[in-house]
Amino acid sequence: MTEFFTSFWNIREQVLSLLLDHIHLTILSVGIAVLIGIPVGILISHSPRLAKPVLGMTNIVQAIPSLAMLGFLIPYLGIGTAPAIFCVVIYSLLPIVKNTCIGLNNIDPDTLEAAKGIGMTQGQVMGRVQLPLALPVIMAGIRIAAVNAVGFVTIAAFIGAGGLGYLVYSGIQTSNTYLILSGAIPACILALVVDFVVGFLEKVVTPVNLIHPTVDMNKEKVRRHKRKRWIVSTAALAVMVAIIIGSVAPINKAEGKVIHVGSKNFTEQLILGNIYADLIEDKTDIKVVRDLNLGSTDICYNALKSRHIDMYIEYTGTAYGSLLKQGSSTDKQHIYTTVKELMAKQGIEVLDPIGFSNSFVLAVRQETADKYRLNTISDLEKASSQLIFSPTIEFNNRQDGVAALYAAYDKLKFKESSPMEGGLGYPAIASKKCDVLTAYATDGLLKTYQLKVLEDDKNALLSYYAIPMINESVLLEYPEVKDVIDLMTGLLDDESMRDLNYLVDQGGQSPEDVALNFLKSKGLL
Repeated sequence: MTEFFTSFWNIREQVLSLLLDHIHLTILSVGIAVLIGIPVGILISHSPRLAKPVLGMTNIVQAIPSLAMLGFLIPYLGIGTAPAIFCVVIYSLLPIVKNTCIGLNNIDPDTLEAAKGIGMTQGQVMGRVQLPLALPVIMAGIRIAAVNAVGFVTIAAFIGAGGLGYLVYSGIQTSNTYLILSGAIPACILALVVDFVVGFLEKVVTPVNLIHPTVDMNKEKVRRHKRKRWIVSTAALAVMVAIIIGSVAPINKAEGKVIHVGSKNFTEQLILGNIYADLIEDKTDIKVVRDLNLGSTDICYNALKSRHIDMYIEYTGTAYGSLLKQGSSTDKQHIYTTVKELMAKQGIEVLDPIGFSNSFVLAVRQETADKYRLNTISDLEKASSQLIFSPTIEFNNRQDGVAALYAAYDKLKFKESSPMEGGLGYPAIASKKCDVLTAYATDGLLKTYQLKVLEDDKNALLSYYAIPMINESVLLEYPEVKDVIDLMTGLLDDESMRDLNYLVDQGGQSPEDVALNFLKSKGLL
């Protein structure tokens, strides 16, 4: 416990910054959902024909996995806060729309008739009778949406939207339990606080006679309650307006020379992203926006094509087999040349390889290797029926991943296959929940967990040399960037990259510090 508090204290400023981002995204998203959901709920309560299709659509949206929705939105809304807010808003609509409709439809018809009987117009009935009576149910829907939004915003960190999810995903990728808790615990506390605050607002805005129907309220008490409702409602509205106004400013693009550097969501990519960002900022007058920790290959690639980022580091095998669907090849030069030529047709320039190859590898515990005498994947074929395989989710779904592995080693018949997120595989194999996992050749966690890497003796898996990919239009606009990027060529081999990863995964250093210290050690800064 002491170690956790020490770790938390060391990153307290980052946690606070991410917490504020999380609160901002949550309030803004729920506020927009309320502004959309309540009018829609009112509309369908008066039009039964619209109710079924509208509620059916919101139910369908609720069933779509949030990560799938985020991935789908990137080509249209890009990365960062825009798709995150859009996603949280549409996931928040169901409880708000449904509860608004239910609250209005469940009002006693005699009450409405009485209101009309004393001469109230339709608008007056809605504003002075229906909405006040339906408020407890409507607020319950908003309360559910607000608490759920805290969780959805955590997932939104997957596409660079910030928030506490950044710490959770970083911790998963590095098997750092303290980092995971540093993000998860504040997120849980925030959900409880949001629930309490919205619950308090629910009591304040609800008509006093609905809260205490059996208590005789004198005029002064009713007046005080109304005054409190007015103050709280005005304050809540002011906060919403301030947040919306504050959100408009960042939408405008930064002036001057700007390059967006992206990365995937694992240690090596974070280090490389910071290395190139530091280099460009130091050697040029260009401002670098760091859109790091974006997620999977597809997310980064789509963001590059749609110009929401300008460059990121890819791998030759991934580009050749997964992005360009070129099948399999053992010719490293052919793979690189093909990737360079085909990417150029899409307006993407592939620069010289950095130097190291982060190929997919299969790894086992040393005791498993000793027990079954495993040195190669061919050796693994004989023992596979007794072992549990846990490939990464990405490897399991790629043509150059599991499909290529099974095509070359057709006798691999594992006892069970349980794909999981990459960073979770290491604690799983250490606790003997699985026996074989896929990893990257330069993973620092291979060294941390003392795993044995099996030789790919049939060359089933492609070579994965790290290559900078950048939009050609950016190089035309800022030609000096190419010379800066080329400074890294040949400076990192497999072992040195693994050592840098180890400093983050096991040494507890931040990717930013590791990148900065590496550049200084090479005399580049």
